[in-house]
Amino acid sequence: MPVKSYRYGFALRHRVRFVEKQNRPPATNMEKDFGSRQIMEYQGKYIAFNNEQMNTYPVSTRTNKVKRENIVDPGEVLVQTFDLPGDMSEKITTIAESIISARNSDRPVILFSGGHLIKNGLGSLLVDLVQRDVVTLVAGNGSTAIHDFELALIGETSEYVPQALEKGQFGMAYEFCYQNAAINLGDRYDLGYGESLGRMICDKSFREQILTEVKNNNSPDDFFYPHLSVLAACYEKTIPFTVHASLGTDVTDQHPSFDGRAKGGCSGRDFLIFTHEISKCADGGVLINIGSSVTGPEVALKAISMVKNVGAGLRNITTADFDLRPYEPSVMTDESQTNYYFRDQKSIVTRIPRVFGGQGYYIQGNQKETFPCLYQKIINLLV
Repeated sequence: MPVKSYRYGFALRHRVRFVEKQNRPPATNMEKDFGSRQIMEYQGKYIAFNNEQMNTYPVSTRTNKVKRENIVDPGEVLVQTFDLPGDMSEKITTIAESIISARNSDRPVILFSGGHLIKNGLGSLLVDLVQRDVVTLVAGNGSTAIHDFELALIGETSEYVPQALEKGQFGMAYEFCYQNAAINLGDRYDLGYGESLGRMICDKSFREQILTEVKNNNSPDDFFYPHLSVLAACYEKTIPFTVHASLGTDVTDQHPSFDGRAKGGCSGRDFLIFTHEISKCADGGVLINIGSSVTGPEVALKAISMVKNVGAGLRNITTADFDLRPYEPSVMTDESQTNYYFRDQKSIVTRIPRVFGGQGYYIQGNQKETFPCLYQKIINLLV
């Protein structure tokens, strides 16, 4: 079925510029001023693509691979049997025990996830861990937030890319302007990326400021599935969900509502929130990286370096990396080997625990099995 194309009618051209904080409009004027979109205008010597010409379509017409029935049921996971190699099961048990020990001692448990954990329907398990105060911070990249946003809004995610790409429609669902608008407004309030999205889902007043400006007659007027959202769970529990985004890597960046300054500002604040949580690991803590081969490890490495730079102590950190690739620690220092360039294995499993007297674990396997196995072991230890 052909999808209807929509042009953006709300975008006003404004040159993107850094505004000194003292010159920003006062909070009482923010809602009134929000309607002036700060579109990125280019004044250099090259030719920039005009994204105001983009066509969109209602997300309700999009074909998605992940439906509500694909979301993992935490109750079913608790009675599931996992076919994992013995050493992997033992390592996961040890990681679960480290997590419970850390929380019993009020130490951080930080979980960084790539987009596929949410896309694979496993976010429901993370929601439950957040609600049980098992994790103290959730982090992800831009795609992590996008999949979670879609689930909260329409109860589906994972656009069928081949079908959309050939039509020039990949990533062009109109409702992505909701996410951009939340970040733009969040940046005006000096909020973080994850907090801005969580607040849009959970805070009616904040959401209405956004929808008043961007909603059209074919768009949802509410988030109908907040119980599926990790962003919402974190916001409600006052547990940070930090989003470590890049520019040009997310479908939200294709839209006229995209403001790179706002995205960078909100994500930059999230990096400092993440770093603050790392600073709490003076007497230990747990850092888990799931399905992020570059962003998660690099964010963690920089945050740890910053914490040490200001003289804070870090020791006895337990780290774990969940991924599919084989792990060969013997070649981690050999630049002629591909494993040298796997930052998750090199930084999360090897460098960080070695430097700070901790223990690193690599869990090789499909996260559809390994993460539910970890969840089951954690819950069993809590009971």
